Amino acid sequence: MIEDGIILIDKPANMSSFGVVARVRRQLSQHYGHKMKVGHTGTLDPFATGLMILVIGKECKKADKYSKLDKTYEATIALGSSSSTGDPEGEITSVSDKKVAQAEIEQVMTQFIGEITQTPPIFSAIKIDGQRAYKLARQGKKVDMPERKVTIDSLEIVDYSYPNLKVRTHVSSGTYIRTLAQDIGEKLGTGAYCSQLKRTSIGEYKLNNADLTSFELT
Repeated sequence: MIEDGIILIDKPANMSSFGVVARVRRQLSQHYGHKMKVGHTGTLDPFATGLMILVIGKECKKADKYSKLDKTYEATIALGSSSSTGDPEGEITSVSDKKVAQAEIEQVMTQFIGEITQTPPIFSAIKIDGQRAYKLARQGKKVDMPERKVTIDSLEIVDYSYPNLKVRTHVSSGTYIRTLAQDIGEKLGTGAYCSQLKRTSIGEYKLNNADLTSFELT
């Protein structure tokens, strides 16, 4: 275990990023016998799995260095339905039973390569007037999310068996895969949401290098 530096974590599903930080902080504090400073460098939604970089001790001051790195994801997009949160945790609504051909999906996906404009989901950790957007949304308050420029470096189909479309994408920091899934569904006229999401890399840091032995998160 370390007192200053980074830890690569493979986050399990159904756990918040803040929950991961709390568990690691508790274990490190118990190990060293004093309260440890632990932070994350970018959240993953509770339903998502995969790589998180945690900063420990003095490295917490350098969190921005890691949070600004590009990321790679594998995602399963469920076509034909929409979700109020863009993921499986929201209210799912059937939109269309149109079974689109893979060639049409590939054509639509090319429209998202390069610099694009996204509107982040209201159920996100972005702060609006000092409060997390998801907290305002849960209170039923109107949330105006500002648009942002993001870059999709690559977006490819890994497997397609309607209604499940599995993709791999390499994106800039700040890109929301839930929003990308919804936007693809809108372009196809089918509706869509992100049903599964795994982050496989952050910059040069890879999921297969994550620490799976020192920290029991589940």
